[in-house]
Amino acid sequence: MTYAELANKGILTQPVYEPGKPIDQVARELGLDPATIVKLASNENPFGPSPRAVAAGEKALREANLYPDGGYYVLRERLARHWGLGMDQFVIGDGSNEILELLGHAFLAPGVECVMPQASFIVYKLVTLMFGATPVEVPLAPGLKQDLAALRAAVTPRTRLVFLASPANPVGATNTAEEIFALVRSLPEHVIFVFDEAYAEFLENPPDLRVLIAEGRKVIGLRTFSKIYGLAALRVGYGYAAKELIAIVQRARQPFNVSAIAAAMAVAALDDAEFVAMVRRENRAGLAQLGEGFRKLGLEFVPGQGNFLLVKVGDGGAVFDALQRRGLITRPVKPYGLPEWLRVSVGTREQNARLLDTLANVLGRS
Repeated sequence: MTYAELANKGILTQPVYEPGKPIDQVARELGLDPATIVKLASNENPFGPSPRAVAAGEKALREANLYPDGGYYVLRERLARHWGLGMDQFVIGDGSNEILELLGHAFLAPGVECVMPQASFIVYKLVTLMFGATPVEVPLAPGLKQDLAALRAAVTPRTRLVFLASPANPVGATNTAEEIFALVRSLPEHVIFVFDEAYAEFLENPPDLRVLIAEGRKVIGLRTFSKIYGLAALRVGYGYAAKELIAIVQRARQPFNVSAIAAAMAVAALDDAEFVAMVRRENRAGLAQLGEGFRKLGLEFVPGQGNFLLVKVGDGGAVFDALQRRGLITRPVKPYGLPEWLRVSVGTREQNARLLDTLANVLGRS
């Protein structure tokens, strides 16, 4: 009997998430000097991690022989003060991705449906399929905008979760608080709204999910320390919701799912308001720089408020390859049904300028 014959039926057809290639791998494959390569593929923070977080991590490393606090008391207490919520309203995850999987363990099964916009973060679909549920992908509106009315119309008696991100990855679309609140207030009692806020800290006034939690709506917000806080390598995120929902999700969480070093750095990062303000300011300047550059090159792009832009370049795969051979890693989005587009993360001013100059050369628009 083969391993494939022994495996669970669904695992053999489960799609595999393909992350952006790391700098060292591209350097090896193309014979480039790693120091000359710029990675603008994974929406990472080009300014590094919070200095306060680094100091906290160095201190925590001295106790690496000890297991973490399995309840992550300090981090949950700090989050509770940050948000004005109870400690029992938070669950800590190995990145916000793990919270998505925990929701799958708790609420998904064959016969259940999950509704999401097309071209959403691929993990929504992967988690849905992993638990034998059915993904229902709702077409985008013109301009690659998320159509919340169509999303609501796709809800059926079989729907258990509705996924939405704002800003959305990879398209970059942002929905208003009014639109999001209207959708949530219209959902039936058997549906949980999952709001992915990975890029919310880049917004000046993001929607405040606490209003809906206070109303007793079935909602959960997901946040990450990977983006504006610059802790992507550590994989730490959290979910917040009504304590009844969090208590159920906690039952699916494995003990010690986040390292003590990651938890300590996350606590310190939350307190580094100066660093966060700097990143937000520089990111906004970077969005403007890239947008102006794309306009000068005559390229269509989706205006965004996260730390990336989606730009239409023609043959996305070919342009991606040409840029990579010149030491610039971007993200092709053909797997999302967008073969003519690339997702470009905001870099430093120098990195953005290099990307624009190289793109002009590749497209013959110098």
